[in-house]
Formats: sequence, structure tokens, C-alpha cells
Amino acid sequence: MAVDMRLPSARERAADSLSAAEGRHLVAPGDVITTDTGFMRGHGTYMDEEKLTASVAGEVERVNKLICVRPLKTRFNGEVGDVVVGRITEVQQKRWKVETNSRLDSVLLLSAVNLPGGELRRRSAEDELTMRDYLQEGDLISAEVQSVFADGALSLHTRSLKYGKLGQGVLVQVSPSLVKRQKTHFHNLTCGASVILGNNGYVWLYPTPGQQDEEMGGYYTSLEPVSLMDREVISRLRNCLLALSAHKVLLYDTSLLYCYEASLCHQIKDILKPEVMEQIVMETRQRLANQEG
Repeated sequence: MAVDMRLPSARERAADSLSAAEGRHLVAPGDVITTDTGFMRGHGTYMDEEKLTASVAGEVERVNKLICVRPLKTRFNGEVGDVVVGRITEVQQKRWKVETNSRLDSVLLLSAVNLPGGELRRRSAEDELTMRDYLQEGDLISAEVQSVFADGALSLHTRSLKYGKLGQGVLVQVSPSLVKRQKTHFHNLTCGASVILGNNGYVWLYPTPGQQDEEMGGYYTSLEPVSLMDREVISRLRNCLLALSAHKVLLYDTSLLYCYEASLCHQIKDILKPEVMEQIVMETRQRLANQEG
């Protein structure tokens, strides 16, 4: 019987220059941020005996005279324009409820989706009766935040063909604070797979599609068998995502691709072993530092 044995070995520590937290002001709950009464109190802070004190653990951010604390680990707080990946949890009257890793379920209105064929018209009672033909409970979708309600719930829309129902792929959940905000969160990677980096911490990995059928209006999902090569690439990317997330590295297309390339000398199943994970992430950080430097 084969036994997998791993012995501890001394490893070099990453260079101090790679530590991104050196220049940051990190606080824990109860820490005094400032005693200057000239500053305004923002999110994550409270006044205690004329001292501005942190109420959450995170990084202090200052905009002019406003001081707030951005939590290091929190539920997703959506903003207008954020790209999200979510799961339909309920079909209601003229709307779908979507789970998007936020405090409240998000809402996708029937009037905020494309009709099949892309026709522009008012939604009728017939459309309302056929809502489950478009999206039903359990379906995964990609969408954009259209507005934020007063209670913090998000209103979504899928009016572009790049949004809509997701087909075959792998969903990976990471912390929303690790997803880097970019102009686009849809990436076709050179390794042969595509990724949607949702601002809400849900990352969708899927085979790079061919020509999309625009007549379906974003509801078509290919059920053709996925080749072994594509499945291996997606599995490797999934393990790379978990490795980067475990070491708190910002997730975006470049960091994911560098991590993928660093992992090619290891088997897919070995990537999540602690010593292999540390080696791959250290090499990724070094390449990112060299690129920025």
C-alpha cells in the first residue's frame, strides 16, 4: 500500500518588501484611532470619551476629515456597478431572489433582464407566467448591481449579453475583500479557461466558450461534454484560487495566471499541500513584486 509521507524542511521566508501590510494602519475593536476631535466619525468607528475608537478589526482609511475602518473580513457590501455571481433562491411575483453573499438577498426584477431574442417591450402577464423558463431555483447567474435599496439590499440587472445564466463550470467562494476591483471582471485566460471574478467573493471558472447564440439573450447553456484537458485546467485554477485565498493574496487575472504557471511543475492534487502551497504563492508574490517594481 502506497503511503504519502511529508517531512518538515527549512524554507526561506519571503522578503520583507513583499509585505503589503507594512504601511497600513491596522486596528482591532476597542483600539483608539485618534484623540483629535476635529475628525468626523465614519463606518466602523464610535466616540468613547472624546476618543475616536474602532468598532471592527480592519484597516483605517482617511478621506480629508472623515475616518472609517474597512473590515478585513465581512459580508459583501455592494455598490452600483459591481459585478456579482449569485444563485437563484426563490421565484416571486415579477422578480427573482438571488443569494449574493451579502447580508440580505438581492433582487432581480423581471423588467431588468433581457428577453430571448433581445426584443424590447413591456413585460406582460405571459412573461410573468414563464419566468421559470428563464431562471429557476438553483440556477447560477452573473449580473451587475443596478441600485442599492435603503435597507442595503441590492437590485441587479442582466441587460448585457455578457451577463445571464451560467452553464458548466466550477464555483469557488473566497473573501470579497480579496477580489481586486478592475474595469472588467470577465477574463479569458491564456491557459485555456475563463473566469468571472465576482466582487461578492463568488468566482466562476468555466471553459472558454466559442460563439454565443445571441438569439437566446443570455439564457443558453451548453451541455456538451467538457474535454479532459479543460477539466484539468479548471481544477488547477480552482486549487490556485484556494491557495492564493489562504495566503491573503489579491485575486485578479495576473495573480491567478502567475500562480497557475508556478503550479505547473506540481500535480493538481498536490497544490493544496501546505508546503507546496507556500512555495507556489511565494513565487507568485515575487513575480507580482517584480512586475510592480
